[in-house]
Amino acid sequence: MIGKDEELSRTNIWIVISIYLSIFINSFIFFKKPFEFQFGYIIYIPLLPVFIKRYGYNKNLLIIFSVLLVVGIFNIFLDQNTSAQFFKVFTGLALSYFFYDYVIKEYDFNIEKLFKWYLLGCYIAALIGIIQFVSFHVGFEPGYRFTWILNKWGLAPGGNFGLRVNSIFSEPTHLGAVLSASFFVSVYNLFIKEPYYLSKFKSMVIVIVYLLSFSGLGQIGIFLTVILFALNFGLIRYIFIIIPISLLMFNYLYNNVKDFRERFDGIVGLYTTGKFVLGKTHGSSFILYNNYHVATENFKGNFLFGSGIGSHPIAFEKYSLASKIKVYGFNLNSADANSMLLRLISETGLFGVFIFFFIIIKFYIKRTDEEDTYHWLVSNGILIMILLNLFRQGHYFLNGFPFFVMLYIYNSISYNKYLQDKNAVTTSEAPQPK
Repeated sequence: MIGKDEELSRTNIWIVISIYLSIFINSFIFFKKPFEFQFGYIIYIPLLPVFIKRYGYNKNLLIIFSVLLVVGIFNIFLDQNTSAQFFKVFTGLALSYFFYDYVIKEYDFNIEKLFKWYLLGCYIAALIGIIQFVSFHVGFEPGYRFTWILNKWGLAPGGNFGLRVNSIFSEPTHLGAVLSASFFVSVYNLFIKEPYYLSKFKSMVIVIVYLLSFSGLGQIGIFLTVILFALNFGLIRYIFIIIPISLLMFNYLYNNVKDFRERFDGIVGLYTTGKFVLGKTHGSSFILYNNYHVATENFKGNFLFGSGIGSHPIAFEKYSLASKIKVYGFNLNSADANSMLLRLISETGLFGVFIFFFIIIKFYIKRTDEEDTYHWLVSNGILIMILLNLFRQGHYFLNGFPFFVMLYIYNSISYNKYLQDKNAVTTSEAPQPK
């Protein structure tokens, strides 16, 4: 294992690079069939056997995935899923969680170091985003269109400047999800005297690129950032500032960002009336609403454990409101439900939903100790990432999502140990009765 104060060996440096490539570069795949082979698999395959032999199995993960395995096989026999779809998704999901659990153990539970490497990766991605933005406006195509090197990447026109920055990510939504925790830390850094890990310049770069993505998910991330800062620094104290700022931000986005306005109007209209008008209702809003309809209908018959991992496409065929719409695009995202929460509701029922909300609440850290900075920053930053993925990213292990879930959990365990050690020191230093 790697101690907190030890230097990384050459081998471990390549392990670190491979791990973070799997988080940041999902816009490149080596081949598509029989499954999409991404950077992560290069490191999973050789290291998993080594880690299993060294650390055994995480009992909690083993129980959870054993239940999901039994439920999945049961639903295959009920024709609510196919064996190919189940084992493809289940295997990738299980391997991802076990692997990232092993990674944290391999690095001696050094949560702060792992999170700092993530922040460094975000800064590099943000710098590339700045290059992309500048290249677009000076007309240097190789500098803003990365299809010459990333084969699952697309240019995202739009926003207020003609381009929605997505850097090395396949789309701005993915940038909004992955950089969300670093955005939280960066905003914190801009308002305090001694920034955490990232300098004020680096923090500013991340904030600017996050805003230039004009991602709807990123805009939700901004609101969550404001809310969590209010929660951590005193809600009542700042509420008279937060509400006007939030209203001004919303008003600006609604009146100046066309895509945001159309998505918002589409979602409000669908959830209040349930009516869809072809050519008028925003397509992404309808796709999300349609998957909501499918998930809730599927939940009614499988409310306890869902219809099994990977089964949402089968449910989609049964319940989709778009089955009669022939326009391309309205049946997209049938595989991942366009939202991890909806997918959990559909595929894992109350069992999966309960686990996620238990993790969110049980392992959350609020800022209470002014001497300790990194624990609550890690917790709140990753919480935003988890919430954004639950809302809008349906892929269970895209961009290393399981890594951040495990980091969130172990960060809380680390914080509790920090409190125990601090209390032990305080007790030992207290005057003893004579």
